[in-house]
Amino acid sequence: MTRRQPWRGAPRESRGFALIIVLWAFVLISLIVIHLTASGRTELRIAGNLAANAAAQAAADGAIYQAIFNLLDPQQDDRWPLDGSTHEFQVANSRVTVLLDDEAARINPNTASPALLEALLGVVAGNREEAAEIALAIGEWVGARKGSRPLTGINPDYQAAGLDYGPPGEPLESIEELGRVRGMTPDLLEALRPHLTLFGPAVPDAATADPVVAAALAEVAKTSPAPALPLSPAGNPGVLTPRISATAQGPGNAVATRFAVARLGPGVPRGYVVLAWERNAD
Repeated sequence: MTRRQPWRGAPRESRGFALIIVLWAFVLISLIVIHLTASGRTELRIAGNLAANAAAQAAADGAIYQAIFNLLDPQQDDRWPLDGSTHEFQVANSRVTVLLDDEAARINPNTASPALLEALLGVVAGNREEAAEIALAIGEWVGARKGSRPLTGINPDYQAAGLDYGPPGEPLESIEELGRVRGMTPDLLEALRPHLTLFGPAVPDAATADPVVAAALAEVAKTSPAPALPLSPAGNPGVLTPRISATAQGPGNAVATRFAVARLGPGVPRGYVVLAWERNAD
């Protein structure tokens, strides 16, 4: 007599259900493995991108200081000119492009004469009457021109323009602050921005000025006596105020850009000081 195996006596439905459970278990385990593998790869990619971005940012930071040290070179012939030209070099695993401009060639709205501001606005906007009004408003804002200050504290000109504030009568803390000046529009400010600085002298250096600033200086020269030669912004001859832009392309196509304005030369503590620093990482 043949002995029947116990499992052969199990109902067919039970055996099918058990097989389905086993298959689903395999599917679930496979999905978990795939998910963990994908998550691990994603985390590795994120870590790689972070490392690449950090390398590019460090390279751009280093390039800013390398440009400063170059401008402090005792051999003047070895210094990079502040003429907008670019310089490329390698920093670790990043390729860096550095551009240098002369900040003293821009117009400083905190210290420029009303005539120079009006001339700049006229060149950019093309409307002389509007330029004169905005130039007066800028002078009032920075305290170069005293406007009406009623006891109520409400400036009638600003109130008439629908503004609930008035000029502080103090120097600008940023170029963006000009957007609050009566009569200034976003488009006009955007057009003025490349020609303005808060770190330059009262009279910009015509030798390195861009065409717009040069045209404004020429316009003022027609009606005003020749202005004194500009001193450096710090009041000392030989002091430079470069605007430095450094863009680094690092590993994995990571890109980082740094902008800085520095002052360097005789009489400056440590030989240089960074006046402004802006980070822009892509």
